[in-house]
Amino acid sequence: MAKVTGRVPPQDLDIERAVLGALMLAPGAIHEVADILSVDSMYSGVHRIIYDAMLSLHARSEPIDVVTVSAKLKERQQLKEIGGAAFLNELVASAASPGSARHYAQMVQSKCILRNLIDAAAKIGELGFAEDRHIEEVLDEAQAAVFAVTQAPSLRSFSSIKEGLANAWDRLESLQKHSGTLRGVSTGFPSLDSLLAGFQRSDLVILAARPSMGKTALALDIARLTATIHKNAVGVFSLEMSSDQLVDRMLAAQAGVNSWKLRTGKLGKDDEYGRLQKGIEDLSEAPIYIDDKPGATVLSMRSVARRLKAEKDLKLIIVDYLQLITPMHSGANVSMVQQVTEISRSLKGMARELQVPVLALSQLSRAVEQRRGKPRLSDLRDSGSIEQDADVVMFIHREDMMGERTGNDKNGVTEILIEKHRNGPIGKVDLLFDEEKTTFRSIDKSSFGDFAEETTVETGGAEPF
Repeated sequence: MAKVTGRVPPQDLDIERAVLGALMLAPGAIHEVADILSVDSMYSGVHRIIYDAMLSLHARSEPIDVVTVSAKLKERQQLKEIGGAAFLNELVASAASPGSARHYAQMVQSKCILRNLIDAAAKIGELGFAEDRHIEEVLDEAQAAVFAVTQAPSLRSFSSIKEGLANAWDRLESLQKHSGTLRGVSTGFPSLDSLLAGFQRSDLVILAARPSMGKTALALDIARLTATIHKNAVGVFSLEMSSDQLVDRMLAAQAGVNSWKLRTGKLGKDDEYGRLQKGIEDLSEAPIYIDDKPGATVLSMRSVARRLKAEKDLKLIIVDYLQLITPMHSGANVSMVQQVTEISRSLKGMARELQVPVLALSQLSRAVEQRRGKPRLSDLRDSGSIEQDADVVMFIHREDMMGERTGNDKNGVTEILIEKHRNGPIGKVDLLFDEEKTTFRSIDKSSFGDFAEETTVETGGAEPF
């Protein structure tokens, strides 16, 4: 509870009593209040005890009135502590308008939020004296303290299965009424969206491949398409390429011009300049935000992502790439495996805190080249924790980039292999890579007879948990 020398923290005991009284007078009022107030929302310790008893009765679907609350407190041996049944009767008498329970609850919760803000300020003040700690850790804790007040519902830290089922039914109805609606964030590729239902909130998605297979190109395509078509705000953290390089790539892909000619200024066709102008116009309206700070840590990325979430309603985070993130703990006694484990778990934690999918690019070990086969989960480089922490693992496989060409080479056709999908099927999606424009395109089935089967799904491959 917030304590400030010489000042009483924000609170209104009369309103707290009015809420409790209204709950004992109006049948069903608890349903309007339980989603707003937690036990900690009450300032008075006595009021906390009484409200906790009411929530206990509510959880067992028992009526809430003076008799039942009195019995529950007596059962807990707390009735005398709150002043006996006489005090409960006083609370009932203080409820001027039983029908205004929700309004009273909102007022009580407002005072609680102000107290939480004071607590956060006090914590930040203490952190300011933590001179022996790493500055990025201190800043992350300080930002997290404020973020918890401004973003969290600050109500109950739990939800009942009944509420979850109601939400599930609402989502199902919405998807049924609006065919084609995705539950997650669209990737911009219909075949990939069909298999994954888009990127889901709080998911860590790993996109892995050997160098020069097109990891960055596919990630930028996803950022560009979901931002331009669906207006989803995307945060791109590029630890390998500069912001100018990323912009050039996205502009070439959007305008449909040769990326090398764009970078060297050798565009000659009049229609290419027209397409460039249209591409610039489209991308200028796209909510894409790039951070190209080299050597970034997960803490520094999370700091930027929090601001984007609060100010721009961030929908997707892209990190290029995982092995270039600077670990918080390094040294002779910390192995690469431990460092990558820390990074992958931190990325998953960021996805969960911000309720935003994180698409992290990752390198594969050389084993896949030596084997000359398709990538496997065991090929993920440096740590098995990447596979463990990820909700989705995708690989890029191109036969034409595997050294010796075979008779089965498909010119430009790239396989996106979904080898782990925690909450759905695994499978394969074929995309067409345009090397000149460094972009991927969905395959037009009518033009590719041999490749007409664009998506292959293995329904038995879903992760058990």
